[in-house]
Amino acid sequence: MEVIIHSYRHRLGLAVSYPMYEELEQRLAAQPTITVPTITLDGDADGVVPATDGKSTAGKFSGERQHQVILSVGHNLPQEDPKAFATAV
Repeated sequence: MEVIIHSYRHRLGLAVSYPMYEELEQRLAAQPTITVPTITLDGDADGVVPATDGKSTAGKFSGERQHQVILSVGHNLPQEDPKAFATAV
């Protein structure tokens, strides 16, 4: 259970990384913005991370971007509602 909790804390920036991965994480964080048209999706029934308006990640995209919230699904949208996922994409 502690491994799972640490994983979520780390993803949210609330826990330190393993030192052996620090350089790799810094390189990944420095990736260029995404320039192609993009759609970002959130499920409104995600019990882990609440749905957002997409603004927190908007800076990662320089091309056209749309954000949608898909109703009644969690964080595995393609599996939980493949039709809604395919329609959005």
